[in-house]
Amino acid sequence: MNPLEIAPVVPVVVLDDPDIAVPVARALVAGGIGIIEVTLRSPAALPAIERIAAEVPDMTVGAGTILTPHQIETATAAGARFLVSPGTTPGLLDAMADSGLACLPGVATVSEAMAVLDRGFTHMKFFPATSAGGPSALRSIHGPLPGIRFCPTGGITPDTAPDYLALPNVACVGGSWLTPPSALASGNWHEIRNLAARAATLQNGTDTGTHH
Repeated sequence: MNPLEIAPVVPVVVLDDPDIAVPVARALVAGGIGIIEVTLRSPAALPAIERIAAEVPDMTVGAGTILTPHQIETATAAGARFLVSPGTTPGLLDAMADSGLACLPGVATVSEAMAVLDRGFTHMKFFPATSAGGPSALRSIHGPLPGIRFCPTGGITPDTAPDYLALPNVACVGGSWLTPPSALASGNWHEIRNLAARAATLQNGTDTGTHH
């Protein structure tokens, strides 16, 4: 399944301890969010992906902050089912295309989106969403590039998420608010479940595109 079709919000999570990966994933699933992006920003990321993939079958786990082809190899070996990058390079796009996984290459401009589209990808990450122009930028992009679907990420909050999700070219948003550091540190899985439950009720657009 395309990761953009699973939930209106994709939790973007930094995990410093692989031991909490499974309870975090189970809390999100309990709240109705069946997808998680574990960012490769800590040594715990790959072990966390491995544990979620092995122990939480209802969770679609992906790897974020993909910067190199080697990271694609290690994330795939760990069990990641989709890949997300903050930006793109020709080599990274080639490796994504060869991975066989669903991918969200990162773009921030029309020219970048056109280059990624030319490579065959119709689903992309829009990052950093707030700094790159927010909903108004995505609304403008939809006119000349109606075939692209975005997952905007970066600075999005529960209050601003609906503004993005109302756009015809936005299928979901990425957000870190579902797993606040305080809840991760204290093991407050109940809070994460409740945040997920609220996020799951957000309305997203109708997917009209196809993925690479």
